[in-house]
Amino acid sequence: MVRSTLSAAEARRVTLAAQGFGAPPRDAVGTRTLTSTIGRLGLLQIDSVNVFERSHYLPLFARLGPYDRDTLDRLTMRRSGPYAEYWAHEAAFLPRTDLPLFRWRMDAYRERDARPNRIAGVERTASVRRELRALLAAEGPLPASAVEHEANVRRGPWWGWSDVKAGLEQMFRWGEVVSAGRAGFERVYALPDQVLPVGTLEAAPDRHTAVTELVRRAARASGVGTRADLADYFRLRADDTAAAITELEERGELVPARVAGWRDRAWLHVDARVPRHVAADAVLSPFDPVVWFRRRAERMYDFHYRIEIYTPAPKRVYGYYVLPVLQDDRLTGRVDLKSDRQRGVLRVRTAWQEPGEHLDAERLAETLRRAAAWQGLDGIEVTDRGTAAGAVAAALGVALVPHEAADDADAPAPEDDTVV
Repeated sequence: MVRSTLSAAEARRVTLAAQGFGAPPRDAVGTRTLTSTIGRLGLLQIDSVNVFERSHYLPLFARLGPYDRDTLDRLTMRRSGPYAEYWAHEAAFLPRTDLPLFRWRMDAYRERDARPNRIAGVERTASVRRELRALLAAEGPLPASAVEHEANVRRGPWWGWSDVKAGLEQMFRWGEVVSAGRAGFERVYALPDQVLPVGTLEAAPDRHTAVTELVRRAARASGVGTRADLADYFRLRADDTAAAITELEERGELVPARVAGWRDRAWLHVDARVPRHVAADAVLSPFDPVVWFRRRAERMYDFHYRIEIYTPAPKRVYGYYVLPVLQDDRLTGRVDLKSDRQRGVLRVRTAWQEPGEHLDAERLAETLRRAAAWQGLDGIEVTDRGTAAGAVAAALGVALVPHEAADDADAPAPEDDTVV
């Protein structure tokens, strides 16, 4: 029988077990293990910032250890692969077969974009969108950069999309085009019937049925969560989530629970386990499901977390692209990592121990060695910045490197798909 009350530590272990921690693979990680783990998570959030490694590779490394990134690329980046992209949590890879669960969201985006405060942008791209449909029908899947059109000129940096890119993104939101892999990490767009079985999106479930299924999956992946937690997993409305929880509770798939220290009511997935211990050693992507909902991370781990890529260097507290350090069921520190491929070195630009936590520097050193090897880097360099820098350097057997102003320099500006 599922427990109806949990301590804070039990809730953490429930979540981490549901997320796939504590059960390292016995054999080499291949396609089957990767797809099984993605299935457990439900999706991989995409982010274009590439300092240590792009975000979508990291949740799998955190749970499985080193694996061949080319194998994941074959699954996610190719038109023939089983994964597509959509706005699930944010921009994310998800099973192509799950796209119908988001048909209602595509319709909602279309309705939103027709509002008076947004309609001008839709009207501006109307003729471009007609031409894009014809072009995709004639030539097949294309990235925005391959479209030769006078409207394919950026209107500014970062989010200053051209009308071609804006039109493709409107069509992508509405389900008029879908993703067909990526080329050089640029999304490739296709008409639905060029990628999906004919009529896939038209045969989608109604909104309530789809949302209920998404809440069920969020609960299974979370183990335990409040209504806000379950809503955030796939970015659902609170009222839709509440209705889905009621139905799932009546079915016996969710069990009401109380967690010590949590103000709000929670629900346990009926299959959730409460392990006595979760053995975990990992650095987490800022967009790992364990920490992507910052309010949940603070409630569960007492971990206040904001990435600082848009913060001017002099005002940053922890570093440019800081990764939480998970040790067992605690977030014990954070490190700012950079893969310096030109020098063949993993740079630990900052290393911090969380106040009130014990960061095991020896275990973190081993995690960093695995990370460097996975990235094909021969050495590790630790900068003398952060409360744990000295201990980490000692555990690695390296001397601290003086912090320089260059360490604070911004990496290349985020690309179109960046979500913070």
